Amino acid sequence: MSHWEFKLPDIGEGVTEGEIVAWHVKPGDAVTEDQPMVEIMTDKATVTITSPRAGRVVETHGAPGAVVQVHGVLVVFDLEAGAASHESHPSHESHPSGNGHAAGTVEATAEHATGYFNDKPLATPATRKLARDMNVDLRAVPPTGPQGRVTKTDVETFVSAPAAPAPAHKAPEHAAFEERIPFAGVRRKIAQNVAQAKRTAAHFTFVEECDAAALKALRARLKPQAEARGVKLTFLPFVVKAVVAALKKHPILNSALDETTSEIVYHKVYNIGIATSTDAGLLVPVVKDADRRSLLEIAREIERLASHARAGKSKVEDLSGSTFTITSLGAESGLFATPILNFPEVGILGVHQIKQKPVVRDGQIVIGDVMLLSLTFDHRIVDGRVGAMFAYEVIRYLQDPDSLLLET
Repeated sequence: MSHWEFKLPDIGEGVTEGEIVAWHVKPGDAVTEDQPMVEIMTDKATVTITSPRAGRVVETHGAPGAVVQVHGVLVVFDLEAGAASHESHPSHESHPSGNGHAAGTVEATAEHATGYFNDKPLATPATRKLARDMNVDLRAVPPTGPQGRVTKTDVETFVSAPAAPAPAHKAPEHAAFEERIPFAGVRRKIAQNVAQAKRTAAHFTFVEECDAAALKALRARLKPQAEARGVKLTFLPFVVKAVVAALKKHPILNSALDETTSEIVYHKVYNIGIATSTDAGLLVPVVKDADRRSLLEIAREIERLASHARAGKSKVEDLSGSTFTITSLGAESGLFATPILNFPEVGILGVHQIKQKPVVRDGQIVIGDVMLLSLTFDHRIVDGRVGAMFAYEVIRYLQDPDSLLLET
């Protein structure tokens, strides 16, 4: 038997480790070249690692949630077995187990010590929602999907067949009142990143109002032209333009602190991160070279990046390299918020919903369109006065968007 160790390859972008999200193979499986083996979550994106050769899996290293270092062993192969061994040793996925349920990657399920088919079931967010709506404990549902994944059909079948054999052991009484899922994947990466930012940077937040009347009027005029070109024009591209123009006048906001060398690094590119809410958590895809793009190009790129992020199709390069971040808080923005820095950046802008409020114009109280901006800075690098000047520069451009388009 010829054993060969496959190690986590260098994914690039400075990634040194990854978290195992889900295995698609198990010991004993015959695999073909380029067959998906494991999903790895880095601090940039989730990537699927495929098999570089054909063979049989002897060992897999690390359970879901475990962290593996680049060049650490992931899989041990028996290369002599080859992919053809599928014929002589079928995998469990294509055969039912003795208790009548598909075994998938969960072997000897009826004999499991907890009485569940899987203590940490694999399932899509949609399947988990269906299970919650039906008050079903996913751990007790026999999985039939690939790699032992619980499908929607599995949940529906479980509910419609109450006479099906029950697990050997009774579930804890509290199980019906709670659901436990691993603190892993994107959510754990988000937690690590924001905790690092709070521990490392000295946060201070500056909040100010912005009169959005002119901005609303300009967008209304340009929106039909954008739609004719197949582009959805929101307020966000205008904000990106304003931020880039302000960054050029206050370059310290487009910097980062390299603590290993005790140097402030001034970026010569303007890569604007756009915080995007997804089912997996908050991701930050990046509009690269925003200073070189037109308003419509920025709008088109934001739409592409957000669509890929929400569909789980973001590439590593789409989620890396930002120099300043914008988070649009939308309809759920409340009065104002204090954004947490996207470490190691020194500034982040929170954009709140435009609301109608009483404002004073020419000595008269009128109803105006007001947008609150919340800017958080790293006080180690950015002085309060500098942060305020940057904020008012952004506001000036948004309140006079015609000059924004003329100057940028």
